[in-house]
Amino acid sequence: MKRRIAAVGTALALGCGPAVTACDGGTSSTDNTASGKVGVVLPLLTSPFWESYDSYIPKQAAAQDVRLLQTVNSDSDPSKQITDIQNLLAQNAKGLVVSPLDSAAIVAGLNAAQAKDVPVVAVDVAPDKGKVAMVVRADNRAYGEKACRHIGDAVKTGKVVQIQGDLASINGRDRSEAFSACIKKNYPGIRVLDIPAVWKAERAAAGLEALYTANPDIKGIYMQAGGVYLAPTLSTLRRHDALVAAGSPGHIVIVSNDGIPQELDAIREGLIDATVSQPADQYAKYGIYYIKRAMEGETFRPGPTDHDSTIVRLPSGILEDQLSAPLVTEDNVDDASLWGNQIGKSS
Repeated sequence: MKRRIAAVGTALALGCGPAVTACDGGTSSTDNTASGKVGVVLPLLTSPFWESYDSYIPKQAAAQDVRLLQTVNSDSDPSKQITDIQNLLAQNAKGLVVSPLDSAAIVAGLNAAQAKDVPVVAVDVAPDKGKVAMVVRADNRAYGEKACRHIGDAVKTGKVVQIQGDLASINGRDRSEAFSACIKKNYPGIRVLDIPAVWKAERAAAGLEALYTANPDIKGIYMQAGGVYLAPTLSTLRRHDALVAAGSPGHIVIVSNDGIPQELDAIREGLIDATVSQPADQYAKYGIYYIKRAMEGETFRPGPTDHDSTIVRLPSGILEDQLSAPLVTEDNVDDASLWGNQIGKSS
């Protein structure tokens, strides 16, 4: 019988190794740190994930002796994001840390920065092209693959919903393509039903409402962004008397992405089964790290870092530091090293 759930270091790596020298012919000096302030552009602040990232930025800037201009929020608007970049350049920003909303549209902002010889570090989302010193990001294809394996092994056959991100973003494309390809290859008995929710909670809610009404036999849900999709997903399932505890008959297997505290609590309560923990703290740490060195004239090259990641060269030629993003389940949800378990703590 169904059981309803009640409502609920400091040693930093250089891309080219420990020596304080630049790669690819550039120059660098730790004796003459570049002066000037850094502008940070947020994509949105309607998600606990981005709220957390925003809270880490000033802490990392202080720890690494980087001065900041007032952080700006692009409010999920790619056009506003370009204007935000132009405004920061007009304020004489000497470096930019940007989290692109649209991988193609952001190129206009990158070109504006390049015209003023201002280095840019992209965080979380890689641009399709343009000049950036580094992309600080996790392997988003691995997100989709991990979600596929966890859901596929549990469900085997039947209908699974994929609540997608914005396909104008490489993150949305990578997660969607990897999840769908993995299901098709490894779980031919599963049918994927897509909801193009473009990182918007209301889109996720409306899409899931329609899909569940037409398909009450849904067995799994992959949420590509728990920060915006968790609450509407749980609310919709609860309204349909379909939010059943993990381990109980009729439970819908749910895997998310982000690693926010709310997702970790939902795992503990049996509301969802797993999430991929995007490293919000490390995004801030290494976003600030790379922009500081880029302002000093340093360049980087592919290879392993000393913080358990690897710098890779993307097909576009852009370098990306692929940080670790672990899968969190009931087995490791209380791991103190997860950033979602550290929010609100002084350590």
